[in-house]
Amino acid sequence: MSHVLSAVAWPYANGPRHIGHVAGFGVPSDVFSRFMRMAGHDVLMVSGSDEHGTPILVQADKGGMSPQEFIDLNHGLIAKDLVALGVSYDLYTRTTTANHHHVVQQMFLACHANGYMVEQSQQVAISPSTGRTLPDRFIEGTCPICGYAEARGDQCDNCGNQLDPTDLVNPHSKINGETPEFKDTQHFFLDLPALAEALGAWLDGREASGLWRPNVIKFSQNILEEIRPRAMTRDIDWGITVPLDGWADNPSKKLYVWFDAVIGYLSASVEWARRQGEPERWRDWWNDPKALSYYFMGKDNITFHSQIWPAEMLAHNGEGARGGQEGPFGHLNLPTEVVSSEFLTMEGRAFSTSRSIVILVRDVLDRYQPDALRYFLSAAAPETADSDFSWPEFVKRTNNELVAGWGNLVNRTASMVAKNFGEVPAAGELEEIDRALLQQVADGFDAVGRLIGAHRQKAGLAEAMRLVGEANAYVSATEPFKLKGEDQRERLATVLHVLAQVVVDLNTILSPYLPHSSTAVHQALGGEGVFQPMPVVEKVTDLDDPTRPDYPVITGDYSTAPRWEHRPIRVGTPVAKPTPIFTKLDPGTAGEERRRLGLPEE
Repeated sequence: MSHVLSAVAWPYANGPRHIGHVAGFGVPSDVFSRFMRMAGHDVLMVSGSDEHGTPILVQADKGGMSPQEFIDLNHGLIAKDLVALGVSYDLYTRTTTANHHHVVQQMFLACHANGYMVEQSQQVAISPSTGRTLPDRFIEGTCPICGYAEARGDQCDNCGNQLDPTDLVNPHSKINGETPEFKDTQHFFLDLPALAEALGAWLDGREASGLWRPNVIKFSQNILEEIRPRAMTRDIDWGITVPLDGWADNPSKKLYVWFDAVIGYLSASVEWARRQGEPERWRDWWNDPKALSYYFMGKDNITFHSQIWPAEMLAHNGEGARGGQEGPFGHLNLPTEVVSSEFLTMEGRAFSTSRSIVILVRDVLDRYQPDALRYFLSAAAPETADSDFSWPEFVKRTNNELVAGWGNLVNRTASMVAKNFGEVPAAGELEEIDRALLQQVADGFDAVGRLIGAHRQKAGLAEAMRLVGEANAYVSATEPFKLKGEDQRERLATVLHVLAQVVVDLNTILSPYLPHSSTAVHQALGGEGVFQPMPVVEKVTDLDDPTRPDYPVITGDYSTAPRWEHRPIRVGTPVAKPTPIFTKLDPGTAGEERRRLGLPEE
């Protein structure tokens, strides 16, 4: 058994999530975490709402709310969406807790004490109309390196190079289009060049492991070529106070949102341990050199997880060119793997809330089964290349694969068992066709498990559904519905016993992908209780500041998750006539949804 940290990207609390978000971090992290628990590992899955930074202020102003009111609203909406999707967090919290502020300030002080936070002047972008600092990602212009017209002030998504707003040609604000003004101001910079050698050695080791997706490791190594210090403070009044004399009492100087957001993985682990009544237990995942850690996000956040966050940990550990002492959190483990997905587009276009090119998670879940969405996002996962969500394809996969494939196998197996025996029958002598199917499905635990464990979840689902196809082919070959004579009853019992066993095993294999329906399948074959434990929303009190309002978190008890193994069915288990588990979609569904988006019907 290993300690496994599932560190899931922190959704920005500027609004509800669209399906492009959860395709990159939500569903892949949950499939992996559920599988690893089933395989016997001690999993800690953490995340939360990222609630600091200028964009929060801008959108709160637009909505006529205070920043706190704005993030309270959105944090609650995001948590509700993720629970409805079934994402099994041990703790989903937020970055405005006193615990998070304290952990972030301790990290800053450790990096500063070791000499990796250096003070220097920087030209920052100011909005002429508001006087407020513009975050790098809210400035757009032409990349001076490759000429890409929509480069951001922190990075060009086309060539992958790190940028500063002053590097851009014809910079303009994405908020209102105005040209920013630049002025000199003092800030603390993370001395990335002093950490570059250690970062490079770590990345080379990760490449040698062969674990990382090639596009992620190459991108991560490339950004080291022109590494430079990165500002870790901002001129803003919404964020975490810089814990140094001369800075702490300055209301307009705060820590950069991307400095504090990635520390959330650590602070959430600390909060989880404290809420368990075992305040040091987080160290099992962060200080144990044998522990494994996997970070799930979209490709636009690779820089922060393969450069900024590892650099912060190296600085805290005293492992850069300047040396230093381990900080208060001990020797922190760098990521085992940064599991970055490519982008999910919508009907061939990039998701964009600002341009109304968006399908919100909550809207899909209001109208369709959550496992139908999880199935599509897993089957069409943008693991190593961009993929597209289209409503015709969603309807097609739901009806042809989920309903006609898996749902049909479950329904007709349970129906035939209920009609002919009323309970799981005992098998007679097995024929070669019976043994072959049972062996294929038993082998599926290793085959699918290896793929999920290697973050090839799309291939894992394809293999599981191939086995569903083999089981349906077995029904067609054995024709149990034609075995009606008394002299055929033993053969009928054998075939239905085999099918019941196959459905039970395939349900286990598919349950990380389809946790909601796994309980219905389990119960259709006479099982009792919940098969895959589900997350819940709880309201909690701030651990360190009781004056703050209570806030919702996602948590859950996943200790009853089934084991990742063949489980023999119990002869004599009562089986009643089932009801359909998956809902077949009307052929007109795709056209209706495209009209909602203002798109022409296909």
